[in-house]
Parts: sequence; structure tokens; C-alpha cells
Amino acid sequence: MKTIYKLLLLSVLGIFQACSEDTIGEELTGSVTGLVIAKATGEPIPEAEITTSPASTTVFTDENGEFKLENILVDSYSVKAEADGYVTSFKGVAVTTGATSNVVIEMAEGTGNNRAPNPPKLITPEDNAEGQSLELDLIWEASDPDADSLTYELEIRNNRNDDILKYENIQDTIYRLEGLNYGYKYFWQVKVSDSINNPVMSEVKSFTTLEHPESRIFYVKSVNGNNVIYAMDPNENEYQLTSSEVNSFRPRKNLRTNKIAYLKTEANQTHLYTMNLDGSQQTRVTGNIPVNGFNLEQLDFSWADDGASLVYPNFSKLYKVNVNGNDTELIYQEPKGKFITEVDVSEKNGNMALLVNNASGYEAEIYMIDPQGNKVKTVLSNVDGAVGGLDISVDNKLLLFTRDISGYESSDYRRLNSRIFIYNLETSEVQDYSRGKLEGTNDLDPRFSPNEAEIIFVNTSNDGVSQNDIYTAYLEDQDTDGSHRYQIIEDAKMPDWE
Repeated sequence: MKTIYKLLLLSVLGIFQACSEDTIGEELTGSVTGLVIAKATGEPIPEAEITTSPASTTVFTDENGEFKLENILVDSYSVKAEADGYVTSFKGVAVTTGATSNVVIEMAEGTGNNRAPNPPKLITPEDNAEGQSLELDLIWEASDPDADSLTYELEIRNNRNDDILKYENIQDTIYRLEGLNYGYKYFWQVKVSDSINNPVMSEVKSFTTLEHPESRIFYVKSVNGNNVIYAMDPNENEYQLTSSEVNSFRPRKNLRTNKIAYLKTEANQTHLYTMNLDGSQQTRVTGNIPVNGFNLEQLDFSWADDGASLVYPNFSKLYKVNVNGNDTELIYQEPKGKFITEVDVSEKNGNMALLVNNASGYEAEIYMIDPQGNKVKTVLSNVDGAVGGLDISVDNKLLLFTRDISGYESSDYRRLNSRIFIYNLETSEVQDYSRGKLEGTNDLDPRFSPNEAEIIFVNTSNDGVSQNDIYTAYLEDQDTDGSHRYQIIEDAKMPDWE
């Protein structure tokens, strides 16, 4: 019996030994399959690099964002997914013997290891450079540590107002800046973006443009449906003084203050403004009594008191206001109730020339009043047709005006043959100065030149819709063939020459 028991025990031990010998040195493995998707959209991410920790096999996702890790040792792993434009993501998974584990990895968009661009370096013009042209090239340098494609945004400010100019999506490191103003100090800064990281700003540098040139001729052009005031320097360079986004017109320069007064329409009212000769410091003068009359395009005002005040019409009333906007006072009222359309104040004695008319612009009269409002002389009355363009000579002897000698009157205030006249306030003689004017045209808005040897005026077709052009003419030139007329500005109106 004991012998049989021993034999059975040896057999069992042999079986266990055989089984044990079969597993020695054998590595137990399994597999992992997975899907890599964008966290925001759920779209598969191809070409994502898949690795594990502990290390096993490195694979890449296919076009469907799928991957498979085969025959990896049984263990617990952290699966890592990396892809351009995405934040590296990890997911834990346990691998069991002979089984396939599955994992889904979501990746958020991000910069990953991408580095931001270096701050741009501003090269030209140098900081605090002076006397710069109104058109110049801004130049800078920029680089990116990852050699990413870069785009730029340029921001320009100035020392005169709160305007900010922005130029976006610039592909080069040079930009041609145009339309700058005379005498402005500009501040510029460049922002660079690699479309991955947050944009990077440069330092701020400044430059100052050329000083404003001496200008004596001012006028108005139509831009985007608005009247815009321009100036011309002695070299016939033209530059814009007021914004094309607002309606500004009828410039009048004052030599003593070196200011320009003008009319500006805002909130359905027209008010008096002043500005510097370069268009800066635009300041409203009139308060709750605006400039008004039968036709805003025909209204005119005048400097008075050596540039300390302005005189302007409001229907049948004439007001004076200090140039600082204070002390508005009624100084005259037209006795017949007609509208005061134009006024010009003599620099010599303060006498004023007034043009008055009815609500349609007709039944016009021109007369002179003294500073106390007493009528001292009648220049024109009882005439048909349109009248305008008052300007008194500096010695108070001559008065410039226009009159449509055709006598035509219409609801649209059309003129058929408007001519320039000079009235001698001492002798009451009148002389026609529209010599050489072409038939079918009108001469309008005349003004004496600074030395009063010439006049500046507008000539245009009498159809009422054609282009206006500005001319000059010598007063002593007696030619009648038009050769004494010189066109100086195309497509412009309301000239002033001081």
C-alpha cells in the first residue's frame, strides 16, 4: 500500500513540474486599439504620434484617426498622443493577456511646444525723427523661433486728436504710409502674429512730419457727397483740411489770427467753426443760434474786430459772436423781413455790406450799413435774378459782387448769365469784370486777391449740374477774348484768397 502511495505522489509532482517548465520564460501580451479625435469637433486626427509609458511600440494614426498597438506586455500604460496644432494628450489603459483593450483620446487645439514670435524691431524712421514726408515707408524687422509664417498689424496715433489708423494683414516688413498731415507728431507700433500664439507687440516710436507750408488759397471740393475744405500751397500742392465724413464749407482766412473760419453741418444745423491753417484744433464757435437762411450753399459770413469776432446771418437777423464762442449778440435785423444771405465787414471802418433776398433767393438788394446798423448806401435794388459774392476791398472803396443779368428766376435757383461786377463805393460807378466769359456759363463767388490786383472766382456751365472750376483774372487786363482768365483748380468751388 505504501508503495502505491509513493508512486502516485511522484506522478503528481511530475505533472506539476512539466506544467511549470512550460511557462518559464514565456511573456504574456495583449493589444491596444484606439481612436484620436479633436476635442472641440470630434473629428478624427490623422498622423498623430502614439507612444506609451512604460515604453512599447510607436505608431501613427491612420486617416480615420485610428491606431493599434500589438503584442505589448501585460501591464498598465499611459498612452500619449501628439499632433501638430494640438495639446499633447494622455490616456490610461490596462493590457491583459491575449485581450485587446480600447481607448479614445481627445486632443484640444493649442500651441503645444510652438513658441511666440520675437517682438518686432522698428527700424525706419528713427525714433523722434523730424521733418518726415507726408508719404513715407515704415520699416521693421521680425523673426520667429519656429520659422512660422508671420503677419503684421500697424497702428498709428497722433498728438492732435484721438484718431487711430490701423492697417491689418500686412505680409511684408515695409509699409508705405500716405495721407499724413503737416506738422503732426505720429506714434507707431507693430503687432506680429504667427496665427498660433498670442500676438506680440513692438515698442512705440514716433516721428514728426514737415511743418505746414504757407498757404493763401482755400477752397471746397465734393468728396463722398460732402463738402470738404482744401488748401493750396505756393507750389500748387493740394492738401485736405477737413474730414470727408462731414460737411464743411465756405472757408474764410483771417490774416491777423492765422485762423480759418468755416461752416459745418451737424445734427441738421449749420454752425461756425474755426481751425488752424493745417486743419488742426477745429473748434465750434456758434452756440444755440446757428447760421441759417434760404440756401445754405449761398450763405456767407465775415470776420470782424481784427479777428476777435465773427458776424453771421440767421434768416432776417444778423449776429456777432466772439471767436471763443462767448457773447453772441443781435446787431442788426432786416427791416423788410427779407433774409440776410451774405455779409462782409470792412476792415477799415467796420461798415458792413449786406445781401438780402426773399425766401426764394430773389428780390435781392445790396446795401451798406454802419456799425450801429444805420443804412449808409444802397448798392443794388429792384433787380430780377440771383445776386451774390460780396467782398469789400481793404480800403473800403470797392465792392465785388455777381448778378445774373438774364433776370431768370426758378424754383431751383438756376442762373443763366451770372457776371462779376465791381461797384465803386465813392463814385457809385459799376464795371463788368466778366470779360471773355464763355456763353452759357456763370461766374460766381468772386474774391479779391491779397494785393487786390486780381480776383479769384468760380466758372461753371449754367446747366446747374456741371463741374465748377476756379479761375483767376487780372483786373487791369482789358482783353475780351478770355486770355486774361487762368484756370488754377479743377472741380472746386467757394474759393478764398488771403
